[in-house]
Amino acid sequence: MQGFLEFAKTLGAPRIAAMLAVTVALIGFFAFLILRVMAPQMTPLFTDLSYEDSAAIVKELERQGVPYELRNDGNIIMVARDRVARLRMTLAGDGLPKGGGVGYEIFDKSDALGTTSFVQNVNNLRALEGELARTIRSLDSVVAARVHLVMPERPLFSRDRVEPSASIVLKVRGSLEAQQVRAIRHLVASAVNGLKPQRVSIVDEAGHLLADGAGNDNDPSDVGADERRAAFEKRLRDEVDAIVTSVVGPGHARTEVSADFDFNRVTQTSDKYDPEGRVVRSSQTREETSASGEGRDGQVTVGNEIPGGNARQQPAAADTAVQRDQSRKSEEIVNYEISKTTKTEVSEGGRVSRISVAVLVDGTYSKNEKGEISYQPRSKEEIDQIAALVRTAIGFDQKRGDQVQVVNLRFAETPTIPITEPTGWLSAFHFTKDDIMRAIEMAVMGLLGLVVLLMVVRPLVRRVLAPEERPLALPLSAAPAENKTTEAGGAPASKLPEVARAEPSQTAKMIDIAQVQGQVHAQSVQKVGELADKNPNEAVTIIRQWLNESAAA
Repeated sequence: MQGFLEFAKTLGAPRIAAMLAVTVALIGFFAFLILRVMAPQMTPLFTDLSYEDSAAIVKELERQGVPYELRNDGNIIMVARDRVARLRMTLAGDGLPKGGGVGYEIFDKSDALGTTSFVQNVNNLRALEGELARTIRSLDSVVAARVHLVMPERPLFSRDRVEPSASIVLKVRGSLEAQQVRAIRHLVASAVNGLKPQRVSIVDEAGHLLADGAGNDNDPSDVGADERRAAFEKRLRDEVDAIVTSVVGPGHARTEVSADFDFNRVTQTSDKYDPEGRVVRSSQTREETSASGEGRDGQVTVGNEIPGGNARQQPAAADTAVQRDQSRKSEEIVNYEISKTTKTEVSEGGRVSRISVAVLVDGTYSKNEKGEISYQPRSKEEIDQIAALVRTAIGFDQKRGDQVQVVNLRFAETPTIPITEPTGWLSAFHFTKDDIMRAIEMAVMGLLGLVVLLMVVRPLVRRVLAPEERPLALPLSAAPAENKTTEAGGAPASKLPEVARAEPSQTAKMIDIAQVQGQVHAQSVQKVGELADKNPNEAVTIIRQWLNESAAA
């Protein structure tokens, strides 16, 4: 302990303070590294949160004592990776996040006894708007949504009724397609009683009108001709791509579809009569009978014309022969109903009049003996089979004038050979993006610690442990005052070098002090040698002076 105290005294206060500062800095630096390495990996718990949801989630996390971090002005909440699933389930049980709106949970804590019907209607409208906004936000392309509903009430004793309407503001990723906009309109219209899709207006965050809510009844589909044609072509192209890609492989086929539509609306009425289908509607029968008689002489007398005259004359002319003429007439009228069919056809606009499909198919690639990729075209039989599949997929109609063309050509870019994934025990070394980023962070921290050790700590330690430098002239000038004796050569001690003036060590004195003095003497000799090397002329002059003084003595 006494030797350590003497060693500490020889170091001095500045060196001890420097050693303490270096020690504290090292402890702090390595403590930071250890804490950083041992800190749990943070991952997003929820993203794109509103301020209300962020405040509610943070309050719940603080109540549970869960450490968290806020990113992007509170829109993202980070927690430990191993606690994400449990926290999400716990917060979902509490109804968090609410999505920045109020849903039907507004009725969970309401007092129905002291609430008027007006407040109930307003809460019902707010709940419906909130639920619709949540449903729309569940779509992949929608980031945020705001829904406004207008539900007018019909006045008493009024036959007219104002139709409800809705307006929606969307914040989307990229842009929405026409089909997606139409789907949102029908979704909202189906959820509100009496609301038509044509009465729903949609606007994006940039103020662009995606759907007009003017309520155009002339076009029930509310889809333009170009949009319908583009949607039809896209659907056919996807179907053809799915079939051809499954045969030739991904990236080895290009498909283009062109469709011609007839948007004229045609109304056609036709009457068809069936001659075989006859039904008796009415029947009328008429019969007439007439008789006439005359005498043998055939004369017309007054007696014959007078009623009863013929009877009076019969006795007189009983022997006279009588001849009579009779006629009979029959008439029948039958009315028939003939079978008739009336057919009215209304052809709406948008009929497909022609379809043209062009399919470009790449060949096959393989490696030859030299390891180079070689191209091989596909056979004609394979191209014909692909063309037959395409015709079946699009509903090919030759009478309509459809065309299908499948051509085999080499693509400009050469596809790369896919790399097979390792199997077996090598599959255990598959790392995710988070694992790779964590490994990079650990490597950077380790490299930083090594640089600090080599470039900062090591020079500071060496400098602290190095003995204190003393000026060379101090022992030479102080020697005459301490010792006036001369050496065996007769020269005074003040004129001799430090090594020549060093008295033999006394073994009876303390060993530690002698070791310290020896180190100081060795350093002094080293400094003298360095000065002689740096200033050879001055060193030669001093030696000559010493020699001259010794010769004079």
